[in-house]
Amino acid sequence: MHHASTVIEDLKAGGTAVGYWAVLDSPVSTERVARTGYDYIGIDAQHGLMGYDGVLRNLMAIDAAHGPAGIVRVAANDPTVIGQALDAGALGVIVPLVNNAEEAEAAVRAARYPGRGIRSYGPMRSGLRVGPKPQDANAQTLLLVMIETEEGLRNVEEIAAVDGVDGLYIGPSDLMLAVGGAYPGDPESVDALEEAVTRTRDAAAAAGIVPAIHTPDGATARRRLDAGFRMVTIASELTHLEAVARGHLGDARG
Repeated sequence: MHHASTVIEDLKAGGTAVGYWAVLDSPVSTERVARTGYDYIGIDAQHGLMGYDGVLRNLMAIDAAHGPAGIVRVAANDPTVIGQALDAGALGVIVPLVNNAEEAEAAVRAARYPGRGIRSYGPMRSGLRVGPKPQDANAQTLLLVMIETEEGLRNVEEIAAVDGVDGLYIGPSDLMLAVGGAYPGDPESVDALEEAVTRTRDAAAAAGIVPAIHTPDGATARRRLDAGFRMVTIASELTHLEAVARGHLGDARG
């Protein structure tokens, strides 16, 4: 298992990482999952069932596991929530619903200290592990923007070219809707989704940044890695908890 900051350095240098997704404000289970060997744990502050206190508690639980990087998907492309996640000790932020280069630039400015950005200096927990010089902190944290809307897909090459964006993160559910799917997983739009996924991966690779994607399971994650994605997140503890419980019930009832 690597050291958390090494995970970020490796990704920025062209390496790969496999992560797991947490949507519950359950630090005890987050800590347990964080000890299984994943490179990072993604904490979902957008669709997840937690507020700022939950983000903080779960980042501390990840750090207690001594290994994976804690990465937060923030609720919005907003300097306040991006700054808070980083101050709380996130080594990376995933910014949702980025539609164009201007919005990507705003995310970069929010995540970076002056020189490059507008982040306010108050590294409450982050100062324990990155920095303390602002330029070092800028280099040691990961900024990913999500490609998940029709407009974002249309502008994906321009978004990838924005200086300071470290990667493009695909949310397949929203991207499926963006390409005309009636619902996430709509079989009639699978081909359109895969075209969009390929275009986004290629845009990231061409710009020399990280192509990242969310996946429901390890087998899909493996397939995405084999196809050139360098950062893959698996599922969430809530969906897996339900699936495992359902499976055991099926076994018990025959």
